[in-house]
Amino acid sequence: MPIYEFESVRPVIDATAFVHPSAVVIGDVRIGPGCLIGPGASLRGDIGRIFMHAGSNVQDNCTVHVFPGKDVVIEEGGHVGHGSVLHGCTIRRNALVGMNCVIMDDAVIGEEAFVAAMSFVKAEMVVPPRTLVAGIPAKVMRELTENEIRWKTEGTKVYQELARRYLATMSECEPLREVEPDRRTLPAIGYQPKHQS
Repeated sequence: MPIYEFESVRPVIDATAFVHPSAVVIGDVRIGPGCLIGPGASLRGDIGRIFMHAGSNVQDNCTVHVFPGKDVVIEEGGHVGHGSVLHGCTIRRNALVGMNCVIMDDAVIGEEAFVAAMSFVKAEMVVPPRTLVAGIPAKVMRELTENEIRWKTEGTKVYQELARRYLATMSECEPLREVEPDRRTLPAIGYQPKHQS
């Protein structure tokens, strides 16, 4: 996997974290236990630091970078959806950033808050805990329900389990030329998408 030292500073990746081989991790990046970094993600700690705490994830094709001298912090259980951009911001414990969001410098996504897919969170915005924000620019829409927070927590557990499964079983291979007659289906880990609940 492309892991790069920059000006004598190397990334630190816990042995129980999974970083996809196509992700790029540069410089002062610290990835904690049970984290998952998806394919095509870029975590660039070259002019500031990036901290991923236990059980957090940054999914496919995300970009994580900083303003000079700033940090990006993703606290425990933070969940960053496919294609999002985080720049010099803080994602608090068990918060959710939906797919294709942009979170700007010095923004703080509160504990257990949700940022709806395709939202733009302006620099220095502080999203209150346990609220939903949405839009361009993002605005507070409402408080979240206990069921919504429970749904998010279960979804993040899927990614924590995926990190373990990837570490245990993923390997590069040649494709088959046809489907085997007894092909098995991969387990869904008992998670039900919100739109089906």
